[in-house]
Amino acid sequence: MRHHLILRVVTKLLVGTIMLFAFYVQFHGDFSPGGGFQAGVIMAAAFIIYGIVFSLGTVQKVFPPWLVHKLIALGVLLYAGTGIVSMFLGYAYLDYGAFTPDHPSHGQHYGIFVVELGVGITVTGVMVAIYYAFAGRPPRMSDEEW
Repeated sequence: MRHHLILRVVTKLLVGTIMLFAFYVQFHGDFSPGGGFQAGVIMAAAFIIYGIVFSLGTVQKVFPPWLVHKLIALGVLLYAGTGIVSMFLGYAYLDYGAFTPDHPSHGQHYGIFVVELGVGITVTGVMVAIYYAFAGRPPRMSDEEW
């Protein structure tokens, strides 16, 4: 691995940029193309690239599997919790007007923001969990057998 110095340096530079772009897509998804799903896939791609270049063990030190699983649950909780809160406020499930009854358009903005954040967190967690599952499998044949 030490002979891939250029690849490692470029990866360290790109991972931060990829994550920054994922945050941009997440938080500007209601004004431009993008949103939670796209941002979640982009964010997961940053961790996956880091894991491919530096090894599964290294990326799991940065983003441990227990945290990945907690984030999956947190994202689903944000999404579902938004709908449940609107129901407790006397509105339909995921009726965002419940959050600011005086200005339903503001409630729409807040509700969509929280739901898209939940989707982004969930997608990031699921994609990274899938990568961990596949990358962590023992190989069926050794490198010499190739």
